[in-house]
Amino acid sequence: MFATEYPAPLSSDGAAVRHDTPAASAPDSRFTTSPPALSHAAGWQARLRLAFERRGARTVLSHREHLGPLRVQKPLYPEGDAICHTVVIHPPGGIAGGDSLQIEVEVGAAAHAVLTTPGASKWYKSNQRRAQQQIVLRVADGACLDWLPQNNIVFDAAQAELDTRIILAPEASVIGWEATQLGRQVAGERWRSGSLRAGTTLERPDGTLLWTERAVLTADDPLRDGPQGLAGWPAFGTLWACGPSCRDEAARALAEGLAAILPYDDQLRAGVSALPNGVLLIRVVAREMETLQRLLIACWQQLRPVLQQVPARPLRIWST
Repeated sequence: MFATEYPAPLSSDGAAVRHDTPAASAPDSRFTTSPPALSHAAGWQARLRLAFERRGARTVLSHREHLGPLRVQKPLYPEGDAICHTVVIHPPGGIAGGDSLQIEVEVGAAAHAVLTTPGASKWYKSNQRRAQQQIVLRVADGACLDWLPQNNIVFDAAQAELDTRIILAPEASVIGWEATQLGRQVAGERWRSGSLRAGTTLERPDGTLLWTERAVLTADDPLRDGPQGLAGWPAFGTLWACGPSCRDEAARALAEGLAAILPYDDQLRAGVSALPNGVLLIRVVAREMETLQRLLIACWQQLRPVLQQVPARPLRIWST
């Protein structure tokens, strides 16, 4: 995650805390997770809580609360008032052993939010300590969310744990992705030691499970080079989409597009799956992250008009 800047001044207990809520600065009752215990000896402990609401014709960032080094930039409206764009930044510039990041996002009824990050999330050498990131996204009926973070880079000897939970109402629409690169390819680094634990869950507010996936990968795992796994390729990712308009026709259209390009591109492999309850998945492995990201963006551009009834244009920050 992300751009580099100096952290905000810390309070006497080592925390940087700020609430930005129109009515009051008290924590919002919609968010239920406990704040992380702060210990700089253990690493950065940070939390970011955001809420978006529809007010008339405009989606607004109605609640913003942060603790530690997680921030959002000023809300932007490049697509008009109905869609609020927000950039999440992590000022330290990377995630080290002992760090714990929590991000919670609530998108209210009929609101539409787009969230991204300005750069890759760098998972540093952990010195045998775990680095963690937990994300919870809640999307109400009639609301839309585009969760479009840039990719993860897992450094050699990193011990990374990522967990993403999406809780969406039956009439909500979400499109998001997670992409990861093992090792710093531009530096010629291969991921030779460490571990990666990653999980993603889609569920209803009543707890009904729509889809879940858990991965545990170590640097010496045979699946890294096996043809049934990553086939030696360092970059992989999944795009997930869910909503009332996410039907088999959308999956077939995506599959036809992939079938037209994949036989001529030896840089990536990809496949589309249509699951019950309106869940669509696109899985990709690639020789380099740039190729993978281009494919994910192209799939998002194809899906968004179908699922959310609005056109899709690549975000300006991706090209800066």
